[in-house]
Amino acid sequence: MACGAVKTERNIKGQTTRETRYFLLSEPLAPDQLLTKVRKHWRIENSLHWVLDVTMNEDQQRTRTGHGAENMALMRRMAVNMVRVVPEQKKSSMRSKLKRARWNDSYLQELIIGAKIQLNEIEKV
Repeated sequence: MACGAVKTERNIKGQTTRETRYFLLSEPLAPDQLLTKVRKHWRIENSLHWVLDVTMNEDQQRTRTGHGAENMALMRRMAVNMVRVVPEQKKSSMRSKLKRARWNDSYLQELIIGAKIQLNEIEKV
């Protein structure tokens, strides 16, 4: 068991804020290793969890009984991943792609088939 600390500094519109973040670790790490682990954590947080909360309003979901919450979380993650792996001609936001999939059955089908094709290509490698 070990502790780690990372001092951060953010400058937004000329306003600088400094913060020290503390972490409990299962093993002692060198400073560069700790920084790498912290950055990986925030990369995941910013790439998936933020998208789930902002585009799908996940924090406001109130499914509580049985396995409903876990099942719905899995479905939301699958939807985000399917939208991410299918290449598109025009660049559009995650929110607009998900909205388009809800409104347009042919686009939804295109996403599902495209995700399946991408998965098959990954399995071949």
